[in-house]
Amino acid sequence: MSATADQLANEAILLRSDTAGVTTLTLNRPAQYNALSGAMLDALQTALDDINQDDSVRVVVIAANGKAFCPGHDLKEMRSSEEREFHQALFEKCGKMMLTINRLQQPVIARVNGIATAAGCQLVANCDLAVAADEARFAVSGINLGLFCSTPAVPLSRNMPRKQAMHMLLTGDFISAENALQYGLVNEVVPAGELEAATEALARKIAARSALAIRLGKEMFYRQLTMDLSDAYAYAAERMACNMDSEDAREGIDAFIEKRKPDWKGR
Repeated sequence: MSATADQLANEAILLRSDTAGVTTLTLNRPAQYNALSGAMLDALQTALDDINQDDSVRVVVIAANGKAFCPGHDLKEMRSSEEREFHQALFEKCGKMMLTINRLQQPVIARVNGIATAAGCQLVANCDLAVAADEARFAVSGINLGLFCSTPAVPLSRNMPRKQAMHMLLTGDFISAENALQYGLVNEVVPAGELEAATEALARKIAARSALAIRLGKEMFYRQLTMDLSDAYAYAAERMACNMDSEDAREGIDAFIEKRKPDWKGR
C-alpha cells in the first residue's frame, strides 16, 4: 500500500535505497513539490559524497515523491534574508552539489515524474542521463519573477541547442516532455506508469558494464568538453590506452572473442 503525502512528509527529506548496485536517491518534500532547500542540498551533497566512496554502487538514480520532480530553490527560504552573502552561499552550495554529480565516479540518471523548473530543470540537465514521464514538463521560470536563471543556464546550454535554451531562459515558458526529448534535455520519454521500470532497465543495463571503464569514461567525457579538438584527441588517446591496459578491457575482448559473458573485475 502506498504512503500518503502526509506520511511521506514526516520522513527524511531525502530517501536512499540500494538494490543490486543501483542506488536511488528520492527527493521527499512532496508538500513543497521537492523544492531544493538548503537542507535538501546538504542531504544530497552528503549522500553523493558517500556514494562516491562506495564501489558497490554502480549507478545512481535521482527520483522524487509526489506530483512534481522539483520546482527549484525554496522561494520562501530565499526571501527569508535580504543579505547578498546568504544568497551567494545558497547558490554556491547548489553549484557544488551539481559539480559533484558531474565528478561522481558513477553515472547519474534523473527519473522525472512531473514538473522540473528552475534549479529543478538544472538538476535534470546536470545529470548524465534523464528518463521522463510523458506528463513531465520543464521550464526555467525565474525570469517570470524578475530573476534570470543564470545557474540553470550552465547545464541547460550544454545540453540543448543555444536558441532553444535561450528561448526557455528569456520567456520562462514550459516545454513538454516530447520537446525536452527533441532538444536533448532528456534521453527517453515513457508513459507515467512505465517510468520506474524504464529507468530501472536503463540503470541495470549500465550497471552490467565495466565499472572501471565507466569511471574512466565519465571523467574523460566531461574533461574533454572544455578542450580544443587537438587537446581533446590527445587526452582521449591517453585515457583509451590506460583503459586498454586494464584487466577489464582484456577480459572484455577475450569474452567477445570466446563468445561468453565477461567477468568484470575492475573498480
